[in-house]
Amino acid sequence: MAYMVKPRDLAPAVTSPVPVDTTLPRACVIGAGSSGLAAAKALYLAGVPFDCFEQGPVVGGNWVYENPNGQSACYETLEINTSCPRMAFSDFPMPEDYPDYAMHHQVRDYFEAYVDHFGFRDTITFNTKVEAVTRSATGTWIVRTSGPAGLVVREYDAVLVANGHHWDARWPEPAYPGEFGGEQMHAHDYRSADDLRGRHVVVVGMGNSALDISVEAARVARSSTISVRRGQWVLQKHLLGRPSDQVGLPSWMPWWVIRAKFELGAFLSGDVSKHGVPKPDHRPGQSHPVQSVRFRDLVKEGKITPRPAIDRLDRRTVHFADGTESPADLIVWATGYRVTFPFLDRALVDPQDNDLPLWKRMVHPDLPGLWFIGLAQPVGAVMPIAEAQSQWAAEILTGRYALPDQAEVRSRTRADHQRNKRRFYESERHTMEVDFDRYLWDLGRERKRGARRAQERRTAAPAAGALR
Repeated sequence: MAYMVKPRDLAPAVTSPVPVDTTLPRACVIGAGSSGLAAAKALYLAGVPFDCFEQGPVVGGNWVYENPNGQSACYETLEINTSCPRMAFSDFPMPEDYPDYAMHHQVRDYFEAYVDHFGFRDTITFNTKVEAVTRSATGTWIVRTSGPAGLVVREYDAVLVANGHHWDARWPEPAYPGEFGGEQMHAHDYRSADDLRGRHVVVVGMGNSALDISVEAARVARSSTISVRRGQWVLQKHLLGRPSDQVGLPSWMPWWVIRAKFELGAFLSGDVSKHGVPKPDHRPGQSHPVQSVRFRDLVKEGKITPRPAIDRLDRRTVHFADGTESPADLIVWATGYRVTFPFLDRALVDPQDNDLPLWKRMVHPDLPGLWFIGLAQPVGAVMPIAEAQSQWAAEILTGRYALPDQAEVRSRTRADHQRNKRRFYESERHTMEVDFDRYLWDLGRERKRGARRAQERRTAAPAAGALR
């Protein structure tokens, strides 16, 4: 791949191994998708001793089409919903010849180049599954893995969980009444137009994947119907001749000003409820944004038929709440994902209804040393957030940042969680929602505060003791 970037934006390549400081706390990174790579790179450059375990044989996680690890939801037409400059890591821009919104294979290549540029591929142990993570009596973390080396148990001072949250498919619970005689699949298992070709397709949901699949069905299926229980504001990917997310405001601006930008974007994009899609019952900016270039036109042209929530199923017919019905050979449930951690005992971590309050969406307030990287649903891309969180974790492990006491962490976690709940409408989809720019600004302020605390405590306990 010809990797063309602006030299002034690109960090120097790492061409020789970075020395490991064995006096520092030891860490474990779970996963080598976008968030796990950010974590591994930050720890590697900081000289922190760590292991990174990836269940499959390649890096890139969800952005690898037909990833052998079996967890990827990537489909043939998938492209990013955040523009390339806003999605890229801060010291490794995406190539100049990429389009405004890159395709999945371009993002995969970007991650491969990122790993090689910073020279940390050898720190990743591939084809190795994390079976269990438990806490010892002394507060360290015991990690059990299985792979080519067999069953291995190791001890760590910190665990960085980066296993992603778009892999454990959530189906309707309870199931809709009636019996369906066609095929059903979750959007996680959708791969290409071949799954839809020549069939009557009903897509359930109105997230980005649902819109993409319904658009593809309009091209190759006998009919394309989308069932929408709750309307969304469908935004354009370009506004005023630029990628819409590059028409920004300073991150320190109050939320009502940021929301006004979303309302302007929704107004300029147009109201799809004029064409039969249920009207949103919330204001723009109060939900995770959905974007589509073609969806609006295809609904207007009658090539995608919008319907309300499903009432019942009857063989090869889907009946809707307004009394209408559609033929169906295939139902695609684009109904989201459960946030789960199969390697953590539910008595230790149990996200009820996808709700797991964390301080700054990373630090578990009651389990020192258990950190979650990229466990956020940002109004923007997760990669820069995972990068900032990973740098923060490296600062904690090297002693350059000092956490507040546990009582303050718990108090601030509750306050942040309640603020985010007020900002976004209540649903399982929005339990982890954050505003991209303001989150990075806020975390940057906290990292500076923690650096001052660390300086004040420089004669106190070493970094390993600060984790427990």
